[in-house]
Amino acid sequence: MSRDPRFDILFEPVRIGPVTARNRFYQVPHCSGMGYRYPNAEAQLRGMKAEGGWAVVSTQEAEIHPTSDLTPANEARLWDEGDLPALAAVTDSIHAHGSLAAIQLVHNGLHVANRFSRMIPLAPSHVISDCLDPVQARAMDKTDIADMRRWYRNAALRAKKAGFDIIYLYAGHDMSVLQHFLSRRHNDRTDEYGGSFENRLRLFREIIDDTREAVGDSCALAIRLAVDELLGPSGITCEGEGKDIVTALAELPDLWDVNLSGWSNDSQTARFSGEGFQEPYIRFVKSVTTKPVVGVGRYTSPDSMVRAIRQGILDFIGAARPSIADPYLPKKIEEGRIDDIRECIGCNICTSGDNTNVPMRCTQNPTIGEEWRKGWHPEIIPAAAAPEPALVIGGGPAGLEAARALAQRGVDVLLAEGGSEWGGRVARECRLPGLATWGRVRDWRVGQLSVRPNAELYLHSPLSAEDVLQYGIPHVAIATGARWRTDGAGRTHRRPLAFLAEGAVVSPDAILSAGAEAVSADGPVVVFDDDCFYMASVLAELLARAGRAVTFVTPEAQVSPWSQHTLEQGRVQKRLIEVGVRIVTAKALAGRTKDRLDLACIYSDRIETVDCATLVPVTARLPDETLWLELKAREAEWADAGIRSVTRLGDCLAPGLIAAAVYSGHQYACSYQTEIDRDAVPFRRGDIARLYERHAS
Repeated sequence: MSRDPRFDILFEPVRIGPVTARNRFYQVPHCSGMGYRYPNAEAQLRGMKAEGGWAVVSTQEAEIHPTSDLTPANEARLWDEGDLPALAAVTDSIHAHGSLAAIQLVHNGLHVANRFSRMIPLAPSHVISDCLDPVQARAMDKTDIADMRRWYRNAALRAKKAGFDIIYLYAGHDMSVLQHFLSRRHNDRTDEYGGSFENRLRLFREIIDDTREAVGDSCALAIRLAVDELLGPSGITCEGEGKDIVTALAELPDLWDVNLSGWSNDSQTARFSGEGFQEPYIRFVKSVTTKPVVGVGRYTSPDSMVRAIRQGILDFIGAARPSIADPYLPKKIEEGRIDDIRECIGCNICTSGDNTNVPMRCTQNPTIGEEWRKGWHPEIIPAAAAPEPALVIGGGPAGLEAARALAQRGVDVLLAEGGSEWGGRVARECRLPGLATWGRVRDWRVGQLSVRPNAELYLHSPLSAEDVLQYGIPHVAIATGARWRTDGAGRTHRRPLAFLAEGAVVSPDAILSAGAEAVSADGPVVVFDDDCFYMASVLAELLARAGRAVTFVTPEAQVSPWSQHTLEQGRVQKRLIEVGVRIVTAKALAGRTKDRLDLACIYSDRIETVDCATLVPVTARLPDETLWLELKAREAEWADAGIRSVTRLGDCLAPGLIAAAVYSGHQYACSYQTEIDRDAVPFRRGDIARLYERHAS
């Protein structure tokens, strides 16, 4: 297929100082959870973006000095020459596909605790660190400022030596000493580096000049700036000092990368924002500079990308999350394969990787982070050598991905779903408030399967063990999902609670199927959250919007604490407050009568009683493994029926995230017909292995 001429503008080359980007697709700096600790995986991840057509591929932030130590986070490091081999591997991987490599230099200032280096954090003024560690940053004196300028210069020289084409100075997300000096909240100095706007801008100007002098005319200089902190007058705003900064420095860099601060504002989930949500804040930038501008906004539609360029908002379409969901997004637009784009769903499972200090994962793209470890490619799966037919039972995320990937490998696949629609839990959850984009997990896979002549799809097709044996299809994958428990057993209450039966209990599954109508309007509802991620809060919001009086009870100290990792906890709790949900924290279930629920303080066992006509427990799930157990009971009949393997996938194996279900389905397809060594480590660990090799020698 050929490219739609409407999108030609996206493939125009753009000059960035001394270098030229081959198109307008720009992977902005984003964390990967790999960084300095997993350099092989990091290099392969970035190289895959270049292979997929991104003209510029950036690292995550690169710490320039041990006083900017983000341990245990796996960021990039440029502390000294010893960090160059890992970063040179990144630039080599990017350059191999004709793309420009960018690196984001940062000193994190008061944003670090320096847990590994044990050095005292540095800041414009004496201030407590913004993490929870009992650590305080000290005010920088003139010697410290001279050191900071030299550290940035040295890091820029090392970055140039490592082969980077674009060198960033980072002043965003409230994570950079450069932004801290700019900020009236953090900078209360009375010397020439504090007070007036020009004084607070001084260090930034000096480091821009130092960096320009260091890299000369061979590398482009980029500034990444937070133009609005969404804090109103107490912070940087796009109408105020955000605009003043860009205006004052307008022509000094070769490129402006502009966004919102902090990270939770910049990377809002689809539950709270739509495509292009940053445009109102960054729209002004091109009016005050002639230099190219890149910005983000979770762009997945090429029409939206073209609009942003033609309206003069952006010169480059910046992306972090869309480039993770589909590293080949530019190439698919270029080749006219729009329907093949795996659109980001805006769930922020990717950010949870960095926030839990592990390689990232993605709900849409199960291969992310596995490019080097497992040799997975987002577009290419080796054809099966001697494919035998496969039967996949269950059309949810695991079953759909298993069937899709198997069909791509050349396997004849029969996908049977017992219900009336594809998607399983995805089909139900995407109807909840704010989660509509999650339906893309289903839609993309059904779309891919629909054009595969070797895939047969059947709805309304519940299968029994006898059916499976009679079909005699050699390989059977069972992806029948899971169901929510209603007996209270979960993380806090490890055993079922018999007293729950003293009143009405409604399963989350009932609400997912029937909506708010599953819960009686007669009397107050208590949603008990022992799951700690999104489900309980979304159900509470749904019920409150339907007019129910809702109390949200959790044993945790805040609503949905795991959503801290997806950068949305504050918005989740705010949303529940806005819709009138009463929030009760640090309470477990202790007893029940028909219309009352006893809650026990998790610290003191003190009892509090709340009104409760209906309880919705969001605790744990149980696999729907009936078919699996029935087939296992008849394992002796498999060979006679021609069955060679039966495997559980996704929630049927162990309930978890949708991302885990998709990963499970993909892993099954990749290992199809392979004898699994259950004693072997199932992925490469070269970064660690080298240490053992050195020790042994």
